[in-house]
Amino acid sequence: MVFQSRRLAALVATGSLALLAGCGGPSATPQAGGSGERQPLLLVSYAVTKGAYDRILPSFIADWKAKTGQELEIKTSYGGSGTQTRAVIDGLDADVVTLALSADVLKLEEAGLVDAGWEKELPNNSIITNSTVAFLTRPGNPKQIASWSDLIKPGVTVVTANPKTSGGARWNFLGLWGSITQAGGTPQQAEAYVTSVYKNVDNLPKDAREASDVFLKRDQGDVLLNYENEAILATKTGDLKDPFVVPELNIRIEGPAAVVDKNVDRKGTRKAAEALVSYLFSEDAQAIFAEEGFRPTNSTIWERVKDRFAPVKQFFSVQDFGGWGTVNKEFFGNDGLWDRLFAKTR
Repeated sequence: MVFQSRRLAALVATGSLALLAGCGGPSATPQAGGSGERQPLLLVSYAVTKGAYDRILPSFIADWKAKTGQELEIKTSYGGSGTQTRAVIDGLDADVVTLALSADVLKLEEAGLVDAGWEKELPNNSIITNSTVAFLTRPGNPKQIASWSDLIKPGVTVVTANPKTSGGARWNFLGLWGSITQAGGTPQQAEAYVTSVYKNVDNLPKDAREASDVFLKRDQGDVLLNYENEAILATKTGDLKDPFVVPELNIRIEGPAAVVDKNVDRKGTRKAAEALVSYLFSEDAQAIFAEEGFRPTNSTIWERVKDRFAPVKQFFSVQDFGGWGTVNKEFFGNDGLWDRLFAKTR
């Protein structure tokens, strides 16, 4: 279905967020308990969430100061979800992660950084936002791309990120696969279709934001597969002039949040870290996510904003593929489905 967002708040300023401090500026201020220093936290997230956190984190800092008297400074790191996950495993000292898919948090669990059962510690199985796959096309949609099947038309060049480094790209891959299997097709038909799509992909950017830049700023490709929130952002900034396409059979993209237990216990930051992840489910934070193009998981906010988003007649989820344990192994593990298809298409 063709859809264009019209009722979204103005875009906040972009740029790299290195530090957010309390209202008093960067100088040290006594925190609750008399330590004399601001409490530092590090939030590690995936690339396309930056605009939302530029707005949410100052609100949380003010809320926390009002409730506890404690000053916080929150540093942030953004990049492809797979790359960010590896960085945390390799020593990036995150207190909180908000990644593109629960599979990446499971890798942190397997590495001993996040405690088992993290999904049940927060509402909605710790999913803070939903999204879905959108198609961005050239002005006037000259290749007439309106459905999943149009991606394999002769002469169509597709832009999508690399599933090895990007969570968004993994969602795209599952969207492609499920467009066949969830419509009654066989795994063999899905493999043939997905192979054909990736033959139309010229390059694989490292993350969803870079994929947007390749398509919108470098003018490469006929169609971009990306998060719906990236399509909404491109509409708000004016980079995308025409309506974008949201297929009516689509995957529900789920973005999780988790405290990095091993790090917060070592650093003594658990209380503030847990408060931050809880705040992400608040109506204030969920409303900001919605304004930034994410589908909120808070039911009250969703009822308020759902008309801003394209209707999807049928969602499928990662559970339809056996859950992330199965998907990680069979689709994206070493010598898994993605590796085999990549070898065929390159």
